[in-house]
Amino acid sequence: MTFARELLGLLLPVECAGCGADDVAWCPTCARRLARRPWRCEDRAPRLDRMDGHGPLPVWTLADCTGDVRRAIIAWKDRGRLDLTRPFAQAVALAAVALPPDLGPVPVLVVPAPSTAAARRRRGGNLVDALAGAVVEGLVRAGHPASSAPVLVRSRGHDQVGLGARARTRNLAGHVRVPDRRADQVEGRLVLVVDDVLTTGATVAVCRSALESRGARVVGAMTLASTPGPARPARLPPGRNLSTG
Repeated sequence: MTFARELLGLLLPVECAGCGADDVAWCPTCARRLARRPWRCEDRAPRLDRMDGHGPLPVWTLADCTGDVRRAIIAWKDRGRLDLTRPFAQAVALAAVALPPDLGPVPVLVVPAPSTAAARRRRGGNLVDALAGAVVEGLVRAGHPASSAPVLVRSRGHDQVGLGARARTRNLAGHVRVPDRRADQVEGRLVLVVDDVLTTGATVAVCRSALESRGARVVGAMTLASTPGPARPARLPPGRNLSTG
């Protein structure tokens, strides 16, 4: 088995999607960048502010979407590096164990942010579904009853990459919804939205609106990483590293 793996490595060289280290898809140094307790990042996302006095939605994340982390996420989403799905999901599951305990005993529905049909074809599915499943795993491990369901659909619009805050909102407006056949799954439920990266907050905000229009109560969101933005420097999140031990 070792010989076969080494031979495959010669034929199909692998490098870390973050730092480029040889012979490993996701090296321990890069993995440690996602191995921290989840921390709140909604202050970075102007589109999460609401005009009804409720304030921005709490959003937890694992890392700044900069440097090696950003390179790896781009490789995962747009360059076919599906070998990153498992380590990313493992990091999210471990972090979800440490989410604040105020979710209470009521079952939580974990909902992945949707992607367009074109993006799903290009990527082999909605990659965020794996992150949502990992959040459920972590919540259940921590004693919070939870399940996941892809109840949101995105009918049109282009990818959000490269768009500013207002353009992201316009791109999503009216295109994210809960279909009639899924409405019973969300009515009266506590919901946690999951996405890969928090940038302006437009995606999370439109998901929240679509879910709440069907009677759900969205209590927060979780992302793999968060973009600092031009006016906010990257920061070292508080707390010690998480471990699998």
